[in-house]
Amino acid sequence: MNDLTGTRALVRLALRRDRIMIPAWVLPLGLLVIAMRSAISGLYPTQASRTSLAASMAANGSLRALYGPVYDTGIGGLTAWRMGSTGPALAGLMALLLVVRHTREEEEDGRLELLGAGAIGRRAPLAAALLTGFGTSLALAAIVTLGLLPQGATGALAFGLAFGGAGCCYAAVAAVTAQLTQSARAAKGIAGALLGVGYLLRATGDAAGPGGPGWAAWLSPLGWAERLRPYAGERWWVLGLFAGAVPVLVALAHSLVARRDLDAGLLPSRPGPEGAGRRLSGVFGLAWRLQRGALCGWLSGYAVAGLVLGAITKGAVSLGNGNKSVADELNSLGGTHNLVDSFLATMVSFLGMLAAVYAVQAVLRLRGEEIGGRAEPVLAAAVGRIRWAAAHLLVAAAGSAALLAVGGLALGVGYGAAVGDVGGQLPRMAGAGLVQLPAVLFVAAVAVLILGAVPRLALAGWTVASLTLALGLYGPLLRLSRWALDLSVFTHLPRVPSAPVAAAPLVWLTALAAVLTAAGLAALRRRDIG
Repeated sequence: MNDLTGTRALVRLALRRDRIMIPAWVLPLGLLVIAMRSAISGLYPTQASRTSLAASMAANGSLRALYGPVYDTGIGGLTAWRMGSTGPALAGLMALLLVVRHTREEEEDGRLELLGAGAIGRRAPLAAALLTGFGTSLALAAIVTLGLLPQGATGALAFGLAFGGAGCCYAAVAAVTAQLTQSARAAKGIAGALLGVGYLLRATGDAAGPGGPGWAAWLSPLGWAERLRPYAGERWWVLGLFAGAVPVLVALAHSLVARRDLDAGLLPSRPGPEGAGRRLSGVFGLAWRLQRGALCGWLSGYAVAGLVLGAITKGAVSLGNGNKSVADELNSLGGTHNLVDSFLATMVSFLGMLAAVYAVQAVLRLRGEEIGGRAEPVLAAAVGRIRWAAAHLLVAAAGSAALLAVGGLALGVGYGAAVGDVGGQLPRMAGAGLVQLPAVLFVAAVAVLILGAVPRLALAGWTVASLTLALGLYGPLLRLSRWALDLSVFTHLPRVPSAPVAAAPLVWLTALAAVLTAAGLAALRRRDIG
């Protein structure tokens, strides 16, 4: 038996386990590119309007950091511009989650040890995870290519390969991080942090003017994806960067997997104290200890995101003042004809939707404790199920509030510094951020209900958060029907600061969140654990 024995069977097993998860990633991303092509055609129907947009973007460094540079003013080129900064990043996120799921998560839950007792080679699980990640990335590349074929086959192929290359690269990165740590959460955290660094390098390079650090984008796979330049004289040699980086990372991962024991990581685990402190004396202290690392990472990201989004507000408004199509887009997102308030309301709503993703992650930590076998020892003591679950839900709710407050404050600092009014913008934007809390709690409550009533479908909570985020980000741009936009709970909130605060939707959403949470806890109390 060689080290790769059983790889084919493990790939089939991975595809069967992810028969819902993979299409849930690939199809929406592919369809989003197709829908964006249609939206670009409607927003910028003439060559003059597209040329004006490109000229405005070229003069605006802050928006180049957010969306990237415009290389071509055709429909295909503008579609590649609009999706070129976020699409490959989402493909990378998809791939790294898949690889960690089928490597470190399998070890952490004990399933890989059972599989290893059969005719499975030492490197077969890693090889199967990588093949699953690579195959999913290439499937996404094929859908993106097919979606843009009407704009030209060559550019469509280049844009599809940009998605596929980024996905394969971050799948290989995740294969390495999965060998370093002893937990799947840490492996995802390190790989996700590297993805975030890549995004910042790409943004830094795109924002740089003449003589600036434009070279920074070449340090990131996301920068490579952009600089493949679909529909703008494709640079096929850039694919060589992906072709060089991926084999090196894969070889490194295979080398590392042979140097460690099963269920161990190469980075040493820090031993805890001999006795638990007072903060760990209760179930609430335990929940905080388990959740604090993720929350601190989210808080750091929110602080940076708020500062960046606040700082680019002035540039976005100046672009809208010079381009009617951009102004109409901002007004449709923000719900007002004041471009500043429209942009700020859109950014606050975006931060709220991201906070819903955190809230679902915190809620699903309960399911992780269940299937990992760590909940039963806690419940075997003098701890009831409701109290155990309530501890984690309290952390989720308080953490969401903290994220929204920090994001709003950072947004106020960034914009206030740009216009010389930090003192006036701080309380205004902090309040606007907290207005999003009832909607965040509602999304979390739906996840609680699914977790309690149908635990096998607990991951469907991610579907709710993803749908909310997709509708909020792209729904108005794609000019979806009102009923479709209303599927996102965030559309029912007042568009603060562009509109006054209305108490009714906040009260109703909070009440509905409480009812759904109570129903989920009641179902959890009646069902089996595990």
